[in-house]
Amino acid sequence: MTARSKAIDTARRSTSPTSKRSLRTALLMAAGLAVSVSIALAAGTQVYNPQTRQWTDYDRTKAYKYYKLHKEVPEAFRPQMVKFRTAEIPGTIIIDGNQHFLYLVQPGQQAMRYGIGVGREGFGWAGIVRVGRMAEWPTWTPPAEMVARDPKAVKYAGGMAGGPDNPLGARALYLYERDQDTIYRIHGTPEPWTIGLDVSSGCIRMRNDDIIDLASCVKVGAKVIVLMQGAALYKGV
Repeated sequence: MTARSKAIDTARRSTSPTSKRSLRTALLMAAGLAVSVSIALAAGTQVYNPQTRQWTDYDRTKAYKYYKLHKEVPEAFRPQMVKFRTAEIPGTIIIDGNQHFLYLVQPGQQAMRYGIGVGREGFGWAGIVRVGRMAEWPTWTPPAEMVARDPKAVKYAGGMAGGPDNPLGARALYLYERDQDTIYRIHGTPEPWTIGLDVSSGCIRMRNDDIIDLASCVKVGAKVIVLMQGAALYKGV
């Protein structure tokens, strides 16, 4: 049984980047966004420790230690079905970068929620785009800007073949504005412990199992709403 199937079973049993102000207006008026999430994470990711009953900061070092010990990301970032009120149609992807969640809208005012890693400081963005195409075990070609600032990327300027060490992981959803590639992707990662962190150059990363599941449920052309100030629009219940 896949993570998605388990979450569904559990639930049954119990683009161009825009300004924050214009994005907020567009989402509230056009998308009619009004959602309910099960937990609220503070800016600068925090996770809930059920043993101490306290929220704790979740940085890269702690994330790596947690994953090394448990071989898993914290429960908050594992796939789960949640209540989700929105005017968007099923199949729409809504990304709350501030809380590090990706929602795949489902029928019946629900959504499948996945944990994600997002852009580090200076690389976050927001907008309404679409899935232009998808690829399995995609080739990774760093953009010219990355090659210019990161010496480690130079040797891959011509492309890095898909595989377990490829930064794009098992699948990639290429995000387009109309017919133009934005250079941003929703993709897998060989570093699953980075889920829940601000680590990327603007792409949205997921665990490989999760991106495989997402890609199997999404169609080319699907609408993708990217929020990087989601806390202003979301209220936990």
